[in-house]
Amino acid sequence: MRFAIPIPQYVPDGEPDPAGRRDYLARAEALGFDSAWTMEQVLGTAPVLSAIETMTFAAACTERLRLGCVVFVLPLHNPVHLAKALSTLDQLSGGRLEVGVGTGGRHRMFSAFGVTPDHLVGRFNEALRVMKALWTEPEVTFAGRFWQLDGASIAPRPVQEPHPPIWFGGSHPDALRRAVRHGDGFFGAGSQTTAQFAEQVRVVRVALDEEGRDPASFRLAKRVYLALDDDADRARERMRDALRQVYGAQDMTPVAVLGSPEACVQGLREVADAGAELLLLNTLFDEAEQMERLAAEVIPQLA
Repeated sequence: MRFAIPIPQYVPDGEPDPAGRRDYLARAEALGFDSAWTMEQVLGTAPVLSAIETMTFAAACTERLRLGCVVFVLPLHNPVHLAKALSTLDQLSGGRLEVGVGTGGRHRMFSAFGVTPDHLVGRFNEALRVMKALWTEPEVTFAGRFWQLDGASIAPRPVQEPHPPIWFGGSHPDALRRAVRHGDGFFGAGSQTTAQFAEQVRVVRVALDEEGRDPASFRLAKRVYLALDDDADRARERMRDALRQVYGAQDMTPVAVLGSPEACVQGLREVADAGAELLLLNTLFDEAEQMERLAAEVIPQLA
């Protein structure tokens, strides 16, 4: 079992506090966390820092922590630009990059990115093929529907070979089967309950068997929204308010793990029993304090 933390991206007062973030990341590394993760949110009123730039800052502040994003909404990106940016980040971090990708949903403002929601999966698949080719081949000639390359290359390519690990997000069975065919792992969303994640893992394992793929070659993870507080009612209220900033007015607290250390241990153990080998302990407030308590009071009971 491995444990990860989020890299704080919210700046509600308009002050990003780089020194505080630097201390937080250094402490996470000292406490032995495996990795630190961002999310991608380009448009919206919530004050959220960009994923790649935040990971780049984190790379400069740490030496061991692996750094990732779950997920880049791949159809909204130019895959050539994204492949170059991520290759650079893998170089600068010394090969510590993890890449999460997803198709996103049709509710997004595609027009702001110069694309349409038509052929979403086709655009996703083709973008991923372009990125993998640029990361692994000295010259790429590619005649696709959306992108065409003729003898193209990027240098330097990523440190990690053949490329950084690629995690897939998503919940539809087709997305899970696509993850098994083309990815290195599946990362369950924080917006999904443990029961929903367990069903997704079941689909993944069937797909692994159908593809004849060694389950050990495919990793399983889940983002878990978590609030550690001896006062369970206060934890629930604060988490409800925090999740509303992310998802809107709907009450999303049923997806979260809340309450005392004992309650959090039980909730996280259920996620692990469902199949997760990496738990992203996604606190949404008092991140430094929550991280210290998790390391002292929760993780030792799960490790």
